[in-house]
Amino acid sequence: MEAKWRWLVLTAVAPITWGSTYFVTRQFLPSTDPLWGAAFRALPAGLLLLALSRQLPRGSWWWRSIVLGLLNFGGFFVLLYLTALWLPGSIASSLMALAPLVLGAFGWAMLGEHPTTWMGIGAVLGILGVILVVGTGGAGITLPGVLSSLTALVMSSAGAVLNKKWGAGLPVLTTTAWQAVAGGLLLLPAAAIVEGAPPALSATSVAGFAYVSLVATAIASLCWFYGLTKLPAATVGIVGLLNPVTGVLLGTSFAGEQLGWVQVSGIALVLVGIMVGRRTSTPRAEA
Repeated sequence: MEAKWRWLVLTAVAPITWGSTYFVTRQFLPSTDPLWGAAFRALPAGLLLLALSRQLPRGSWWWRSIVLGLLNFGGFFVLLYLTALWLPGSIASSLMALAPLVLGAFGWAMLGEHPTTWMGIGAVLGILGVILVVGTGGAGITLPGVLSSLTALVMSSAGAVLNKKWGAGLPVLTTTAWQAVAGGLLLLPAAAIVEGAPPALSATSVAGFAYVSLVATAIASLCWFYGLTKLPAATVGIVGLLNPVTGVLLGTSFAGEQLGWVQVSGIALVLVGIMVGRRTSTPRAEA
């Protein structure tokens, strides 16, 4: 039980760090050139991890790295940016809160991880908590925004479970490095064709990209994928609900506003959902 809590805490580093990128992006990064922004985030992180792993892909891992790089990094980062343009943050966070259900479904279908009743209860509590935290206002909803958000959710969930399935027996550091580099390299020609030359960056922007690349991508991805090797996909999805909660808390703190009792109740529900949903799933073969 103590070991499982250790993996939960390690996994939680990822969504908490990702939640901070909302504030960093708005405050320190340029609002134009989303493809270059995604490339600046993915490629340096991948190169750093590749330098640490000192191992190149072999055999089928050349094409697997491309697939995972598109799902978990390149395409996913671009869709997140478009979602931020087309949807209010509260609506986007509410849609992404469906991650426990989508991850659990992929884990069941692809890995045979049969979600327990406790996981289902935890997911429902966590999703309700996120809705309370971010609000449920419907103003500003657009069809492209909803589609981009849901596509990003499905892509990242499929990529996470595929990474767990394909990466069995390989170091997490190595497989994460391969797909991050692949995702970044896929973005470079797309950015050059669509957006032209790379944008000029100020010292503040460089510092912001350093944070989102090295901390919110390299370190966070390692924690996320390592947690997936130790925990069921549905449980990891529930822990991921800390992402929008962190974003709201940081935004509220720096804006000098006070959390209402509804938001506080939502945060409590998310935490309860994580504790309830940490039960281990039963593999289909054993069931």
